[in-house]
Amino acid sequence: MNKNYYAVLMAGGVGSRFWPISTSSYPKQFHDMLGTGDTLIQKTFKRLNKFVPTENILILTNERYNDLVLEQLPMVGQEQVVLEPAMRNTAPCILYAALKIQKMNPEGVMIVAPSDHWIEDEEAFAADVTTCFEKCAQEEVLCTLGIKPSFPNTGFGYIEFDKNSGEGIKKVNQFREKPDYETAKEFLAQGNFLWNAGIFMWGVKTIVNAFKKYQPGQYGLFGAGMSHYNTPGEADFIRENYPKAENISIDYAILENSKSIYVLPATFDWNDLGTWGSLYDKLDKDGNQNAVVNSRVIAEEASGNMIRSPKGKVVVIDGLNDYIIVDKEEVLLIYPKSKEQDIKKVLGKVKDKFGDTYA
Repeated sequence: MNKNYYAVLMAGGVGSRFWPISTSSYPKQFHDMLGTGDTLIQKTFKRLNKFVPTENILILTNERYNDLVLEQLPMVGQEQVVLEPAMRNTAPCILYAALKIQKMNPEGVMIVAPSDHWIEDEEAFAADVTTCFEKCAQEEVLCTLGIKPSFPNTGFGYIEFDKNSGEGIKKVNQFREKPDYETAKEFLAQGNFLWNAGIFMWGVKTIVNAFKKYQPGQYGLFGAGMSHYNTPGEADFIRENYPKAENISIDYAILENSKSIYVLPATFDWNDLGTWGSLYDKLDKDGNQNAVVNSRVIAEEASGNMIRSPKGKVVVIDGLNDYIIVDKEEVLLIYPKSKEQDIKKVLGKVKDKFGDTYA
């Protein structure tokens, strides 16, 4: 296994659209959402571990999830868990992780990957990432994996690539914000747009230099800690300085400014598992198109439902179609699939009425 390969696993999000299973104290990446026996973070770790050495995988997460990470990934040492003392979006934590890796190995190339996505063909994923790693090791470029759009999705950002780039890795013209439906249809018609999956690869030197150039303030803040990284003094430095970082995404901070970005259209099937509906799409269905996780179900005149309960619980449904039905100790959610984007708002109402206990 290549000792210069590193991975940074992003595991700090709350996943509130998967409420009531995903809560701020126990988010979706630490749940077995697919009913496979592995949590999402365990599946992601194993996928990366096929080509990245165990000790070279860092887990970026919030302080409050430290124990969950160590419990679910017992092969990981505390020094591999990179803790954010404050929520500051993706740019600061990626720079922090890149500087830690640069201090360990200036020749390192790294992948930044979400911990909660679903990827079907893991061999194809490994091959795509390795292709990008090889380019990043030879050239000062930033690479990303783009997903070929299957429909005009308004929930993702898009990557517009140069139509004249030929086969394989393509030059990126620009990143585009989440479009409205008509714009998304135009993107698909043009044929040179991919979904932005938030999976990035680059040499540590390249990304650090990009921060120096485009985000000198952030670089100054975190660069000052170089002597502390990977030592006992790191925690104190980060606790004091991290909250001072600007709250900005890697897309805004670096990717929209850089002129040397390339995208590889992914050869694997991908799903961001962002909502109950996207999970429903990925699960096997029964004869009535119900997707079931953990439950033992009797369904009469019920179809198209997403059903999840504690393991082995008997769930009887009659006359419900296209609903999300999630039973969890103290919360029962019965909600139309067509309104799944409103689950965040419902969570807000639950907090207002019943407090943070269930959130």
